Order: sequence, then C-alpha cells, then structure tokens
Amino acid sequence: MPIIESSIQRERLTKVERAVRIPQISAYRTAVKNFEKAVAAGADNLESLYSKTSAAIDKAESKSLIKKNKAARDKARLYKLLKSASSK
Repeated sequence: MPIIESSIQRERLTKVERAVRIPQISAYRTAVKNFEKAVAAGADNLESLYSKTSAAIDKAESKSLIKKNKAARDKARLYKLLKSASSK
C-alpha cells in the first residue's frame, strides 16, 4: 500500500478508470467474436452485423481502448471474412 498521498490518489483513480474500460473492451471483443461466429455459421445478415462490428471497433478506437492501426487491421480482416463468405 502506498504511503504518499499522490500515490494513493493515483491508485484510486486507476481502479475507477479500469472499471470503466473493462466493459467497453468486452463489448468490442464480443462484437468481433459474434461476427466471426456468424460468418462460420453462414448467417444471412452479415452486412448489418459487419456494420455493427465496424462501429464497435471505431468506438473502441475513439475511446483509445485500441490503437488506430489495430482498428484498421481488425476492420480489414473482418471485411475480408465478409467478402469470402458472401462469394460462397
């Protein structure tokens, strides 16, 4: 346990920030996993699911939960999955 007052405050603030970020990161990851499962299952509403997943990725990127390049990489990977599933 820290003794210095500023360290105590920093620890308290870190706990609060983490409690806010964890559900947001979870929502982003869940959206990506749901899209991947839908592609694997051959669902027919992939376009709307892709737009929702893309919005979740953009939201995570705008809140600095993930970096800009990771967001672009994830969206490109999911788009590639979408196109390969729609061509079948």
